[in-house]
Amino acid sequence: MESRLSARERLLYASGSLGGNALSRARDLWLLAFYLGDLDDGDPARRGAAIAIGAAIVAVRLIEAFDDPIIGYWSDHTRSRLGRRIPFVLSATPFLAIFFTLAWIPPDPGETWANVIFLFGMLWLFNLFSTLSGGPFESLLPEIARREDDRLSIVGWQVAFGLAGTAIGFVLSGVLIEWVGFAGMAMIIAAIALVSRYVALSGAWKRSIAVSRELAAEPQGARVPMRTAILTCLRNGQFLVFLPSFILYNAGILMIVGVLPFYADAVVGRDDTLTVAALAGAALVGVALVLPVAVTLARRRSKRLVYGWGMIFAGLWFPLFAFAGFVPGVHPLAQGIVYALIAGVAIAPVQTFPNALLADITDYDTTLTGQRREATFYATHETLQKIAGAAAPGLLVLLLLVGSTADDPLGIRLVGPVAGALALAGYAVFRRYWLPDRVTAETLAARTPQGP
Repeated sequence: MESRLSARERLLYASGSLGGNALSRARDLWLLAFYLGDLDDGDPARRGAAIAIGAAIVAVRLIEAFDDPIIGYWSDHTRSRLGRRIPFVLSATPFLAIFFTLAWIPPDPGETWANVIFLFGMLWLFNLFSTLSGGPFESLLPEIARREDDRLSIVGWQVAFGLAGTAIGFVLSGVLIEWVGFAGMAMIIAAIALVSRYVALSGAWKRSIAVSRELAAEPQGARVPMRTAILTCLRNGQFLVFLPSFILYNAGILMIVGVLPFYADAVVGRDDTLTVAALAGAALVGVALVLPVAVTLARRRSKRLVYGWGMIFAGLWFPLFAFAGFVPGVHPLAQGIVYALIAGVAIAPVQTFPNALLADITDYDTTLTGQRREATFYATHETLQKIAGAAAPGLLVLLLLVGSTADDPLGIRLVGPVAGALALAGYAVFRRYWLPDRVTAETLAARTPQGP
């Protein structure tokens, strides 16, 4: 189905980025600080429990990563009157909101072993239903948007709505915590995410069902086993280039975001959520300022090039976090705000282009194999990204244990150089990515093939 999506359909589907970003950014910014508390009170038991909490977060990400390929394969082969993806999104999204909220209502105050067990259970359930809802929802992009102009339009709107969601997760969350506490903040943001996902689904509803009916009407060969489908994804050379680059790039950004509450406390000297919101808001303003330039450059040159430039800038800028707040004569908060504002240049590309690049890779796979397995690709990407990306919070906890206080901020200083090294490593891998922005047999034939 090559007909153009209506402007209304593109806008509604793209609006789903608002809720998804609100949830993930609030989690990335606050969850670790919420459960870790004060690491410098000298109580070995509390420090041990704090380390266990960091380990629990890492373990959950590793365990739940294996849900993705099963759910992706299941979604690709689902046949229903509502198509392949819609039943998953409809049924799983309410539970996604419920378990996100419960994760912020631990049984005990402080760092206790009961909280470690509770956090592990709530995060596992949250991530499970996040995959059941989010994986099929993201897989709708290459399914409903067969034209490159539709994809660029949707991606542009996704970034705009994503910025609004990031503002909710980064800035509004801090205000809500001041007003209604962490549990109240989680409940409000979960409700926003629930409504956002359902509104977005309405934009893909008709096209997704129509595409599923077309696929059902085509002659069906023998079903490819899940193991074979996943291995086929892993033989796609361009997928194997994109995946580690995204993992490394995104891990660096997660570390920079996750350290902000500790920077505000130890370096700025303000242990309050509004200071963290100001820092995160500065980064958001930076992304908003860079976004139009990034999208324009992607249209004129290539989203591949702009994505790579973002990694280079991150590799050069992130290490300077070692000096943010430590320059004499300038208030640490002002230094942090300026640093975060410019960091938006590095954050914008990873907010903008990964879904579109992955959609191109699924088209490349279809050209090579004749199979359409969007959800399997997205799920395999999520699985490996979560396995490797689980290192980001674990590495951040280890760095903070090196020093995260006003008297000893060494761990906070080290976050920037480590994050920059990860981004540069991602760029070194991504240099081998060569797919054109519009992937067809003709455009592939016009380029020098470099193998599948």
